[in-house]
Amino acid sequence: MHKTILITGATDGIGFETAKMLAADGHHLLVHGRNPDKLRQAQAALSALSDDARIETFLADLSHMPDVKALAAAVTQKHTRLDVLINNAGVYTAADPRTDDGLDVRFAVNTYAPYLLTRLLLPLFGASGRVVNLSSAAQAPVDLQALAGKGQLGDGAAYAQSKLALTMWSRSLGLELSKTGPAIIAVNPGSMLGSKMVRQAFGVAGGDLRIGADILVRAAFSEEFASATGTYFDNDSGAFAAPHPDALDPNKCAEIIRVIKAVLADLPNTNGEIQ
Repeated sequence: MHKTILITGATDGIGFETAKMLAADGHHLLVHGRNPDKLRQAQAALSALSDDARIETFLADLSHMPDVKALAAAVTQKHTRLDVLINNAGVYTAADPRTDDGLDVRFAVNTYAPYLLTRLLLPLFGASGRVVNLSSAAQAPVDLQALAGKGQLGDGAAYAQSKLALTMWSRSLGLELSKTGPAIIAVNPGSMLGSKMVRQAFGVAGGDLRIGADILVRAAFSEEFASATGTYFDNDSGAFAAPHPDALDPNKCAEIIRVIKAVLADLPNTNGEIQ
């Protein structure tokens, strides 16, 4: 059965490889990117993989929260149901680490944007829906001040903290929605895969991107993930695993969500959008 799937950051890297696998199987893909030329190229390449696949494109800068809100509105305007959301878009380094909203760009794209997008799209999901969030093996205790946009971190610290914050809200929200769905699962797709992010951060070619794409497709469809809401899958070990200990602490997870909600409530055009 063909499903409707939104993938953020799907014009290159693991996101594009995942989109290729899904397009080849004839699914209806909602492909997000922030570069219009790359979006057009991705749409053409994906459309050529199957006569059955339907490819829609959505342009948004996920470092800007009003763009995240606009993306959710655009999807909601066109669709009454969404089967899978893959929050793939991520940032490790940037020329300017501060966003227009005053946030560290790693927290903005890796933590806030997927949280806001997921919350806004919840009405489109049924009980069997799934949200797959790209986490990482790099996870470090979150500085709440940095999360709130106060203070500055280096690239590695900001990235690792943003991915733990993502993993923490994924667990908390996944458990909160355990009886109604969708399932929310944090996935480390594999360390040092050959994405642009890895090349920029570490200057190495990296491993086969299809390793990461394969586990994202499994997380989106396979029965082994059907009741896995609130869990963390580590593709380096090929199994469900314990995340950083902070992600298993309900009080610390609640603090992360409290800060996220407070920051979003203070930003233009997002106040009142989430509870």
